Amino acid sequence: MTQGAQHVEPAAANSHVDVQGAEETFNELIRQLSRHSQTRNVHRSNLASKTASVTSHTTTPDVEKGKLNAEDGDEKPFDLREYLTSSNDANQAAGIQHKHVGVTWDDLEVNVIGGVGFKAYIPTFGGAVIGFFMAPFLWLWGLLMGFFSNKRPPTRTILHKSSGVVKPGEMCLVLGCPGAGCTTFLKTIANYRDDYASVSGNVLYAGIDAEEMAKYYRGEVVYNQEDDIHIATLTVAQSLDFALSTKAPGPKGRLPGVSSKEFKSTVEDALLKMLNIPHTRNTLVGNAFVRGVSGGERKRVSIAEMMATRARVQCWDNSTRGLDASTALDFVKSLRIMTDVLGQTTFVTLYQASESIYELFDKVLVLDKGHQVYFGPPSEARSYFEGLGYRPLPRQSTPDYLTDLDATFRKSPTYKGIQDSYQEVMRQMETEKIDQETFRAAVLADKRRGVSKKSPFTLGFSGQVKALTIRQFRLRRQDRFQLVTSFTLAIALALVIGGAYFNLPDTSAGAFTRGGVVFLALLAVVIEAFAEMPLQMLGRPIVNKQTSFGFYRPAAIVLANFFADIPIAAVRVFIFNVIVYFMTNLARSAGGFWTFHLFVYTGYLALQGFFRTLGLLCVNFDSAFRLVAVFVPNLMQYTGYTIPTFNMKRWLFWIYYINPLSYAWGGAMENEFMRTSTGTVYMRLEITSSPRNGPGMDIYPNDLGPNQVCTLYGAQPGSDAIPGKNYLEAGFALNTADIWRRSLVVTVAFIIFFLFTQLVAIELFSPKLPGTSINIFAKENAETKRLNAIQREKKAARANEKQSEEDEKVEGKERLVDAEDENAHAHRKVFTWEDLNYHVPVPGGTRRIAARCTLTALMGASGAGKTTCLDVLAQRKNIGVVTGDVLVDGRPLGSDFARGTAYAEQMDVHEGTATVREALRFSAYLRQPAEVPIEEKNEYVEEIIELLELQDLTEALVFSLSVEARKRLTIGVELASKPALLLFLDEPTSGLDGQSAWNLVRFLRKLADQGQAILCTIHQPSSLLFESFDRLLLLESGGETVYFGDIGKDSHVIREYFAQHGAQCPSNVNPAEYMLEAIGAGLSPRVGPRDWKDVWFDSSEYKRVRQEINEIKAQALANPAPPQPKTKTYATSFVYQLKVVVQRNNMALWRSPDYVFSRLFVHAMFSLFISLSFLRLGNSVRDLQYRVFGMFWLAVLPPIIMTQLVPLFIFNRLTFIREASSRIYSPYVFAIAQLLGEVPYSTLCAIVYWVLMVYPMGFGKGATGTNGTGFQLLVVIFIEFFGVSLGQLLGSLAPSIQIAVLFVPFTSVVLAIFCGVTIPYPSLIPFWRDWLYQLDPFTRMLSAMLSTELHGLPIVCASDEFSVFNPPSSQTCFEWAGEFVSAFGGYLNNPNATAACQYCQYKVGDEYFTPLNINFSNRWRDVFIVFAYFVFNVIATIAASRFLRYARR
Repeated sequence: MTQGAQHVEPAAANSHVDVQGAEETFNELIRQLSRHSQTRNVHRSNLASKTASVTSHTTTPDVEKGKLNAEDGDEKPFDLREYLTSSNDANQAAGIQHKHVGVTWDDLEVNVIGGVGFKAYIPTFGGAVIGFFMAPFLWLWGLLMGFFSNKRPPTRTILHKSSGVVKPGEMCLVLGCPGAGCTTFLKTIANYRDDYASVSGNVLYAGIDAEEMAKYYRGEVVYNQEDDIHIATLTVAQSLDFALSTKAPGPKGRLPGVSSKEFKSTVEDALLKMLNIPHTRNTLVGNAFVRGVSGGERKRVSIAEMMATRARVQCWDNSTRGLDASTALDFVKSLRIMTDVLGQTTFVTLYQASESIYELFDKVLVLDKGHQVYFGPPSEARSYFEGLGYRPLPRQSTPDYLTDLDATFRKSPTYKGIQDSYQEVMRQMETEKIDQETFRAAVLADKRRGVSKKSPFTLGFSGQVKALTIRQFRLRRQDRFQLVTSFTLAIALALVIGGAYFNLPDTSAGAFTRGGVVFLALLAVVIEAFAEMPLQMLGRPIVNKQTSFGFYRPAAIVLANFFADIPIAAVRVFIFNVIVYFMTNLARSAGGFWTFHLFVYTGYLALQGFFRTLGLLCVNFDSAFRLVAVFVPNLMQYTGYTIPTFNMKRWLFWIYYINPLSYAWGGAMENEFMRTSTGTVYMRLEITSSPRNGPGMDIYPNDLGPNQVCTLYGAQPGSDAIPGKNYLEAGFALNTADIWRRSLVVTVAFIIFFLFTQLVAIELFSPKLPGTSINIFAKENAETKRLNAIQREKKAARANEKQSEEDEKVEGKERLVDAEDENAHAHRKVFTWEDLNYHVPVPGGTRRIAARCTLTALMGASGAGKTTCLDVLAQRKNIGVVTGDVLVDGRPLGSDFARGTAYAEQMDVHEGTATVREALRFSAYLRQPAEVPIEEKNEYVEEIIELLELQDLTEALVFSLSVEARKRLTIGVELASKPALLLFLDEPTSGLDGQSAWNLVRFLRKLADQGQAILCTIHQPSSLLFESFDRLLLLESGGETVYFGDIGKDSHVIREYFAQHGAQCPSNVNPAEYMLEAIGAGLSPRVGPRDWKDVWFDSSEYKRVRQEINEIKAQALANPAPPQPKTKTYATSFVYQLKVVVQRNNMALWRSPDYVFSRLFVHAMFSLFISLSFLRLGNSVRDLQYRVFGMFWLAVLPPIIMTQLVPLFIFNRLTFIREASSRIYSPYVFAIAQLLGEVPYSTLCAIVYWVLMVYPMGFGKGATGTNGTGFQLLVVIFIEFFGVSLGQLLGSLAPSIQIAVLFVPFTSVVLAIFCGVTIPYPSLIPFWRDWLYQLDPFTRMLSAMLSTELHGLPIVCASDEFSVFNPPSSQTCFEWAGEFVSAFGGYLNNPNATAACQYCQYKVGDEYFTPLNINFSNRWRDVFIVFAYFVFNVIATIAASRFLRYARR
């Protein structure tokens, strides 16, 4: 920033700005900033001789109380002029070049995909299914058409040919209605062209073309979008420190003797003080979920970050949205000063810009439907259009006036002047090239040591990685919530695994379960690494923004994330491994543990890189979810544990060799079974010998004799010890010699490979969200087609008639007046509130107000409590203490008050997949009385559509609407309820352009004339808007009332009130802006010596209000109380509510193919890949085990369902909270409707999963036959319902998505471990077996499925599955082992042989599941226990939805 130049004199001469006035404004702003600077004692360093002195006060006086004066502080205030001037002088003395970049554009045109008349339709679930099967054919067709046709997709022009020149030190204001192309113009000027099909024309930056600018000078031209995007868990100082660390100049760009650290510190202090936010230095930036700085302060952080880029061309897109008029003016004044002093070139688009803001600009560009209708000096714009025959309305501001116009600008002399100026600038650029050469030299001098001349970055790649690593480590360290939850989850999972496999025996009984421990440890790693995929998508907006600022290249963030994760992940995995390793009694040696930890941790890093790569390649969560269905089952299935490599299908075994998890698991297994001094671990015999004594038997030796054999893999007849090497080779085809030469090397190679894929993905393939917005429509049916035709006819007829404003008012009255009583407004009830206070968490003020059939504006500074006031009056507050009287006709509010009022809240929350007409009908159906016929409700909705001028958007989906259209819909939804008492609106004009705001207020004026009482907050109103209101309620900071009363024609009433108390509003100033300045809402001190609250309470106007309230109460109470009909909380019955809400939910899911089809795709792919691994199972013992594994995979479905369903439920709950506050439908309806909407799709998913499971695997070969497979379908459906209901229960219990998703992996792992498969029932520790095993729904699922499938299934051992032993001499196999077989089951393959007896462990499937505490006769009981769990979840979800809404207001 200290690189800035003094304002260029030629530019100033032609700026059309009053230089003397600008100087006075500049001085005044410096004084104001100095007064507001929060100060502290600063030790002067040796840098003071080279930069301006920076000191500050120790306290921040109260601006609103009028006690802020320069003499209040003893220290010298921060002097912005001194700082900037001394910096520039020092830079010039040191020979540091300045960067001046003027912008010229000629015939600039932008096109997007979609021809004229193009209409995008919402995809549906049915279309997604058809498209999936048609995709290969469509792909081939497109490929063929590409060869035989050069036809390109149709495009349409959204920004038509535009030309202009903005010189260094000039500010250009871009004006236009929504859709005019303002954002497109700014993004194109800023060289952000990726969102568009084509950009033509010539844009030059100091003579440098756009392509060269993007390639070599990225970061010198920047664009600040409307929304504030920051890393929420960094502090303000850390955010700026990072920006400066990447953009601070090298030694040649700094003053001699000033280090990079000193430069960053000085500039950071200056930015914070200049923007009046030094008090936020150590405060988190925050966002909607993380508490941090306020919205206005966050906006200033965005400004500071943009200034830290030291870019010389800056484009600001509607940066005053949501700010009050006074604050918006202060912001633009700051831009004016920065542009003047630093010689920047600034483009700004603003909605509802005031005259004071307008006068600060050098040039104005007016766009209308993409056409440039004016470009030139602001002072000449009005006269230019007036010369074309357009006349302004009285007190209409110039920006509002200009946006109404559509003229032939290119034929005007003004346009000819632009062309002449353009040609002159082009000649100067071609001949002199002074600015261009100086700019190139200055950019080169800015670069740090070692940075290539061709690099567009100030900092080299290694420096970027270092700065990002420091930031990312800070980010992880400061995100306490994530740290605590991740460590808690890891410890909890470790304790669960360790407790389940506690103290495994060093015998054959603990051999297979040791493999299970290692597998589960790595499975926990998969769950942990899986969280990286959504994080990559969530962090994408930050990366896109900061790379566009030229802070770093995208590849640097990949390496930084890797390095920053190492210490934290290493500690977390270490704690996890310590607990698991020593609780389960794995080989207890230092070498064994550290080798185990090495393989688990390297496996984690490899999988982390894999999932991060997927996250960088996916467009959204649903596409990532589909990839999970393909990769996760294969990662888990092909580790070599559940299916040894020698049993893998030949067409799929290659997955094992490209699976990083298989090498990590193999290395950990090799480490475990080689851990003794001799290189082998002997698994001692326990009870697994053949033959052996059964209960009451004493035939066979208790120790392993010469005629017995251990049934474990690798056992030798007569030997009571099994070398670990033999066990691994026989059971899993693993070689302990491969631990270092193969397992570790390949795992590390995967880490490096996935780092490389991340670098490639983020640089070349990382998708970006589209920047242009279009309306998405639902296809018309016969009814909507007829209704839309009628609306178009009415619109055309009205346009032809050209009715007068008075006619429109009369028409509005006739349409909206209650049919039952044309004079209903004359009998409207009176709404009053008196001595109203709201305490905790935000203190309120004392207000005594009466609301009749008027249009009342509620205004005040940001933070004055306007929204809080509306919330209290509308009875929306559920925390804090409200005192005072809120009355209707002098009587307390009834239980139906919320239903009798309408509240259009600031946040436009709607069901995004509904059309405009559907949203309006939904409100009308459920909020108007049940006795009103449906036809009448529909007719009223059509009238609302016509009055809101939404005829062209009736079938547009809500999520695709523009800000302005969505705001109108919000109002329409509330009007559709026909509020009997009052209409509240919170900032209905915020985010709208001047014309749209005027149309909206004009419509409210019609309603008020019809008899509707309206109270609404409003920001930045023009004089015309302000005069449309009848009354004003004005609040100052702290929620104190400073005025309530009439406004009057030309605002004469309120102007006279303020004038008689010392605040005279000039005739050429907007009274709405002046009032805020007068009460001290902005940086300016208040007018007058007294607090305006005290003035109000002492005024005669206040006394009249009190008198009016008393008269209203007395008059109302004098009349007998009207008979009270039976009040109902809701307008319609429970059944009707459920019907309408379910219909909406069904339509929402049908129009959400990404969600529904992704779920179907996941079920199909998951089941298909499992079935392919276990294709056409036979009757061997190993196939028996595979049948069990195939059914066990069903337990993985619920967590997959929950992962996708929980966020949707919580998002829908946000919509319900808004609708529930208006008593539209009950929480019971919400919970039940959410479930019923999922039922058909869940049933379909279950059927698909079942079909791809039972038939490819070959189920139904047991005694139950095909009837058994039908029973399996019932189990799958019930488990599907259980997963859906459990996900909704977790969503209803959790306050946010971040917390809800943490329960999913933990719950899933616990349920999977204790269901009796990973640890057989006899091996379970009694503590778990007595309660958790019994309560586990997966226990019942597997009991029902296993008993059904294996009952009566004949088992025939394969040749390598027999236990081979020799009988004593002179005995046959049957004579020796017959009693053993009778006691334990199984069969002898050669009973009459006298040597090499072949014993098969099982003869029929029942012998497998009976020892596991499973009984065939209990299968119906078990399946309906699963259904009972589903019912319990539903009931709990309904109760949680009723009592736990987490809507704190």
